[in-house]
Amino acid sequence: MQARFFFDARASSAVALYLVLAVSLAGVALLALLSGPVPISLMQIVEALRPGAHGDAAVAQTIVQLRLPRVVLGLLVGAALAVSGATMQGVFRNPLAEPGLIGVSSGAALAAVGLIVLGHRNGWLAAIPPVLALPIATFIGATLSCALVMRLARVDGLTHSATLLLAGLAINAIAGGAIGLLSYIAADDALRTATYWMFGSLARAGWPEIAVVAPFLLLTIVLLPRYAAALNVLQLGEAEAGYLGIDVERLKRILMLWVLLAVGGSVALAGAIGFVGLIAPHLVRLVIGADQRRLMPASTLLGASLLTLADLVARTVAAPADLPIGILTALIGGPFFLLLLLRLRGDGSMVGRRA
Repeated sequence: MQARFFFDARASSAVALYLVLAVSLAGVALLALLSGPVPISLMQIVEALRPGAHGDAAVAQTIVQLRLPRVVLGLLVGAALAVSGATMQGVFRNPLAEPGLIGVSSGAALAAVGLIVLGHRNGWLAAIPPVLALPIATFIGATLSCALVMRLARVDGLTHSATLLLAGLAINAIAGGAIGLLSYIAADDALRTATYWMFGSLARAGWPEIAVVAPFLLLTIVLLPRYAAALNVLQLGEAEAGYLGIDVERLKRILMLWVLLAVGGSVALAGAIGFVGLIAPHLVRLVIGADQRRLMPASTLLGASLLTLADLVARTVAAPADLPIGILTALIGGPFFLLLLLRLRGDGSMVGRRA
């Protein structure tokens, strides 16, 4: 009877959280459209988005070409990073696992900076449309870094979480050094482009860029939660999941493929934005527990809201300047990661954990 009450309470909490997150997401998106250096009313937004409308052309241009792409991009990237973080935490059975912490994001960033710098020096960008070149580069960089980290962390057929995090730190350090070297040899215009891109921002991508990458992000957001039940079984351990009929290695490869698509697309459009995949799943887990069937959809909603809200703060707190969003997420996510690390160390959760 007590167990049934516990699960009913968890289910009720999940439904309530979904409603709160959905309402918050709609509110944040609307607030992001309304807020900015140019004051815009709700009626102006409705008029600008209405087919065949003939309102103020300047206001319509601001909404459709400037603010709406940022909102759409924030929702997509935030949701993709959050569901990817929840997936990686489930795969490695470690709440510290996140694309930025295990080197996937830094590998994608290194590939993109390399393309920007070397392309400017050798004229490659003139031959390859930037709208396609950056996504391709980030996908390749994310794939190579993820493959290397997983190979280093796998010992005797088991993926050790502690080794995984250490390998991720090493990849982040190597990628950071390589990015520094590329910045040193970069021409002035390439250096400005690469530096601004590395800080992370939702301001650079317009509708053409979003159209290229959005299908991959949407597929990730929709399809990753379909593996929630398998991830729940995986929490028992790889051997136990195998006994229950889960092809663990195949499951990992599929999930990592989707994560790579999400991270590569996010980095290509928004640059280096960290900690969203760490913060959103952990906050949701505190409310509704670790059941991936509830955790992943809720993390998706929260991640979309968090990044859109962070972008709103970034472009209004220092207006008319546009504060890079990656700086803001790092200032918030860094202390959050330290608190999470201290909490896990205090309860012994980091000791002997394997995935």
